[in-house]
Amino acid sequence: MTRDRFLALTLPERAKWLYFNGQLVTSIRYYRHKVNLYLLGRVYVEVFYNHQKDMVDQIELLDKSSKRMNFYADQIKLPGDILH
Repeated sequence: MTRDRFLALTLPERAKWLYFNGQLVTSIRYYRHKVNLYLLGRVYVEVFYNHQKDMVDQIELLDKSSKRMNFYADQIKLPGDILH
């Protein structure tokens, strides 16, 4: 699965693909979301779960420029190429 093909999937299709093919790496709390970080092949994917709505709001590729990177780096050792 390429990045473009993954992004072309609907939200339910992304969730199903991650469930069967992804590996949960860690979870963080970010504002009103619990964000699960998955490894899908060599790509990191974030799943944003909204507790108030009891639903997944979005599933996106990891944004390396996001402030969330600090929360992940505090919990796990991310590959060097992902931190730059």
